[in-house]
Amino acid sequence: MRSIWNGAISFGLVSIPIKLVNATESHSIAFRQIHTEDGGRIRYRKVCELEDREVTQGEIGKGYEDADGTIIPITDDDLSHLPIPTARTIEIVAFVPEERIDPLQMGAAYYLAASGAPAAKPYTLLREALKRSNRVAIAKYALRGRERLGMLRVVGDAIAMHGLLWPDEVRAPEGVAPDAGVTVRDQELDLADALMDTLGEIDLDDLHDEYREALEEVIAAKAAGETPPETPEPATSGKVLDLMAALESSVRAARESRGEGPAEEAEVRSLPPRKTASRGTPKETGGKKSTSTAAKKTAAKKTAASTKKSTAKSAQSGKKTAAAKGTAKKATAKSTGSKSTAKKTASRRRSA
Repeated sequence: MRSIWNGAISFGLVSIPIKLVNATESHSIAFRQIHTEDGGRIRYRKVCELEDREVTQGEIGKGYEDADGTIIPITDDDLSHLPIPTARTIEIVAFVPEERIDPLQMGAAYYLAASGAPAAKPYTLLREALKRSNRVAIAKYALRGRERLGMLRVVGDAIAMHGLLWPDEVRAPEGVAPDAGVTVRDQELDLADALMDTLGEIDLDDLHDEYREALEEVIAAKAAGETPPETPEPATSGKVLDLMAALESSVRAARESRGEGPAEEAEVRSLPPRKTASRGTPKETGGKKSTSTAAKKTAAKKTAASTKKSTAKSAQSGKKTAAAKGTAKKATAKSTGSKSTAKKTASRRRSA
């Protein structure tokens, strides 16, 4: 890695020669400005106003514009002889616990590399002292024309330095929080906790820049003369006005995305009943019939079966009754016939 600054760490009376290198790099895709009509590059040229000509980088220096518009030239030699001890030195001024540093102050990150073999011993001494004390070093240094504040900490086997803003450069959060008084219920906090527990932790190494990947696909498609991929339609969702309902839906969606079963939803407290007109119980989805419906159909089948049986029995008893009446009629007819025959026989005997 190319160093951007050479100097030394001042650790009391110990001086540690170091090189400053960038600890981060940008993977953003850079664009060029072009003329939309013909695709020509748009360039910015550095022109001297007095001579009205373009100048090279070697002819360009620094200058401070005074209040009356006068330009005061400032050379690199002037900057290297500034009357401060931090011109070429990272001066450690204190050691504090890391939690004392406000993350709002943290800026660019650098690695401090030992410069040469003589720097190895004091470099290792400072690194191990920071490790054992569980503290960070607060330092002052000069870079790019101004004195800055820094924090030194151990990263692996190296010492890293974070540029810090001066305390007066951090704005107070005035007018940021809501003005109106808002009351948060315990139920809402419970659901928020459940959502946080469901989302859980994540390995930051698993995160990646999806926007850059999509942009690379668009560039590759256009370079090949193909149609760029279209943006997928966002998932449509209704506007949720109930915070509790939104939290419950979020917890449910988070558990489903992690493959967790619905049994754990018992931890989520149910919403209080609303003062609205009661509606009928909705039908269950998924093709399953409710137990009450099945019970009703079973009872109806049993009733129909019992009705058929009773009807059959009634028909059979009716047939038996009709048969019995027919038999009785025949018996009556026989008895009537026998009586008339007997009367005729008796009258014949008398006449004889």
